Amino acid sequence: MAFPIPSHLPRQQDVSSKILSKIDEATGQTLNASLASSWLAELDETIQLTKKRIHDRIHADLPAFERQLSSSKSVQERLKSLTNNVDNLNETLSNPETQSGLVPTLVKALTAHAALAQQTTNATTTHNALLHLQRCRSEFNSLSSLVQVGRLPEAVEASKGLNTLLDEAPIPLSQADVIHDIKRRFRALKDRTEEQLSDAYTQSIFVTASEIKIRSSVQIRKSDTILELSSILSSLSPSSFSSHLATLRRDITTHYIDHILSQPCSTTVSPGSGGDHQLSQFPSPPNSEDRTARLENMCTILTFLQTHLFAFLPPSQNEAFPKSLCKPLSIAILNRLLIPSLPSSLGLLPVFLELVKRATEFEDKYIVGILGYAAHDREIKAWADGVSGHYERKRRMDILESARVVIVDAEDDGTFMAELAKQVAEPEVIPVQGGESVQEDTDALWGLDEGSKEETDENGWGFDDEEEPEPEMEPEPTTEQNDDPADAWGWNDEETSPVDDDPWGEELDEPTRPPAAPSISKPTSRLEKPSTKGKGPHTNGTSSTKSTDTRPRQITTKAPPKETYLVSGRTKNIIRLVEDALHESREFASSQLFSSSISLPGTLILRSALSIFDLYRALYPVTFGAHFALSSELALRFSNDCLYLSEETGKLESAVPGDSPLKQNFEDTKENLKVLGDSWFEDSIDNQRQSVNEILTAAAGFTDTGEQDQYDACESAITRVLQEIRLLAPQWKGVLPRSKYYIALGFVVDAALSRVLADILALPDIPEVESHRLSELCRILNALEGLFVEDTKQPSFVVAYVPSWLKFSYLSELLEASIADISYLFEEGALVDFEVDELVKLVRALFADTNLRTATVNKLMGGHPLPQ
Repeated sequence: MAFPIPSHLPRQQDVSSKILSKIDEATGQTLNASLASSWLAELDETIQLTKKRIHDRIHADLPAFERQLSSSKSVQERLKSLTNNVDNLNETLSNPETQSGLVPTLVKALTAHAALAQQTTNATTTHNALLHLQRCRSEFNSLSSLVQVGRLPEAVEASKGLNTLLDEAPIPLSQADVIHDIKRRFRALKDRTEEQLSDAYTQSIFVTASEIKIRSSVQIRKSDTILELSSILSSLSPSSFSSHLATLRRDITTHYIDHILSQPCSTTVSPGSGGDHQLSQFPSPPNSEDRTARLENMCTILTFLQTHLFAFLPPSQNEAFPKSLCKPLSIAILNRLLIPSLPSSLGLLPVFLELVKRATEFEDKYIVGILGYAAHDREIKAWADGVSGHYERKRRMDILESARVVIVDAEDDGTFMAELAKQVAEPEVIPVQGGESVQEDTDALWGLDEGSKEETDENGWGFDDEEEPEPEMEPEPTTEQNDDPADAWGWNDEETSPVDDDPWGEELDEPTRPPAAPSISKPTSRLEKPSTKGKGPHTNGTSSTKSTDTRPRQITTKAPPKETYLVSGRTKNIIRLVEDALHESREFASSQLFSSSISLPGTLILRSALSIFDLYRALYPVTFGAHFALSSELALRFSNDCLYLSEETGKLESAVPGDSPLKQNFEDTKENLKVLGDSWFEDSIDNQRQSVNEILTAAAGFTDTGEQDQYDACESAITRVLQEIRLLAPQWKGVLPRSKYYIALGFVVDAALSRVLADILALPDIPEVESHRLSELCRILNALEGLFVEDTKQPSFVVAYVPSWLKFSYLSELLEASIADISYLFEEGALVDFEVDELVKLVRALFADTNLRTATVNKLMGGHPLPQ
């Protein structure tokens, strides 16, 4: 084998490889004899050169070469000698032909010895197995005889020894059929023993729903042996004994702890014959029961069990089983005796506190003392320390449950009229100084133009520069009989006097003033029509006068009329519950039944009074929300209920001491009820405004009213709105106070007028025919003015509650006015309710493009004239 060249040394290609490469490169055309001869000559030359290099190498260091050659020959001779010696030794040790060598002889001897050792081991194993089997048989026969005569405790001890023998059986014996048979018979015998012990246990301890029987000794069935209770209990297997104790604990807990602590019972202990002991229970009359008797019964039961059962328990259960009754007993005393006995009135608390005291004493003596419960884990004592809070929490639940029944009751206790706490402020008596007096501005009372003292010309629009002072002004009719658009539609035929069926009319013994009105964003100073229109007087507001009388006098004022509103009778029941809770809280705080360590007794009951309002706010809208969606009258009555409860809360707040931390809670509750009432009031108005908008959607923006079908659709929509508001007014009037009634009704009317105004002012082009028809449609809604009249002899106060009334009234006139009339009204400041852009757009829509229109538009774009 050639010596491999290391990878790091340069490799040289040998001659044979080179020649083979040349042969590989030769083709059929280039291969010839001369080429082959050159290859042979090259190979021969290379061989000669190699021989020469070898020769030169040897002779370059001939002595060393000779030494290595001599050494090689010596090694070869010694190897040959060693090989011969090894062959001779192998022949001596093992002769495969004659089997006379040392190894075959030794193997024969060892084989014979192993056979003899195996025989000895088999004999020994058989002897040991037979000996162990004999012991098992003896123990089994002894156990069988003990079981047969009923000596069960000794049988249990014997079975432990036999079980040990069977577990320690030699391995060869453990696999034998005989040992399997003994084990099977031993299990049967053991089960029989356990069965007899269980039977003896059931004879010794007998628990039913009416009695407990415990026998100190019992005779084993089918034998003459009598066993003591302690022997029976200690002989039972751990699993069987645990099962029996679990059943016993369940029966005692169910039939004697839970039952006796839940119902009135009596218990008696009677000793029987032959060491039998019996405890019986039977029902007692519930009417005259003293609940401390239940604890006395538990004392009797635990004493009976301690004397006749716990003392005979084996050491493994002597402490564990009594302790296992502690938790069920403590829970039963709390959940079945103390908590259900929490009184519902303060007068019953002393008796209950005596029961609590007796329960804590019972816990100390029996649960901790006899049953061995941990002294630091006294649940009854911990509960008793907080009995004040428990009582208040129970009362809170009772109070809130009573409130819940009242709140969700579908049958209300009728309704009543409550008086509004904040009446409409009447003007004060103003003494006139310096011999001068001023008649009060009626417009200011209604929230109209403050500071406006101009009069209305009875026969014209009142644009004359001169004013005629009148010491007494007779109110002008709101509309001329012949010019009332409602007459043409026949609505006045079925109109009744606004005073008829007035829910507030019985309180109005004097001429009424309109209730306080909301402020108007853009009051106008003029309502009069231009005299150039050739129509009679039309007044939508009231006039103010400036008195020139110099006689000193005072303005006579009258007491403001009382405002009432409809409230559900349910609210009185709620207030009554709150008052009762407040009264109970005060009584509880002053009762001195608990130690002084309790801070602020009665606080939770006091909070419960406020929680009634919270429960009402949360529960009532959810319970009756579907009814509110169907009737705005019911929704507004709920708003009134919240307002009434808010006012009553303010009255109840006076009963709370000023330094009480709950003072602010009363303020918050009062405010929350007011906010809820205002929210439902506003939502009801918004729903009606939305309903009006939906009806007017059918008018399609009042476009193309020149076509009869479209005009009929617009007329139908306007008529429906009028009817809707007229039907709504008496419903709301019977529920709301006067001030809120006119505010609510004004918002709905304003929604209708604003929608009509927006749609008409948005029209890009209004031909003459359409302008007349739009004016007629607008005049239909003028009949709504009658809803804002309380005295037919007095003018209406519609302007005070419908911000867009003046603007809407002028719109119907502007639709039929000439461009000169519009310019004149603008210069006189009568159109201040309109934005400049609205007037410009309206003029461009009504009139053709002329120089006059252009001049008018330029005048309008200059802005409204400043008031004089």
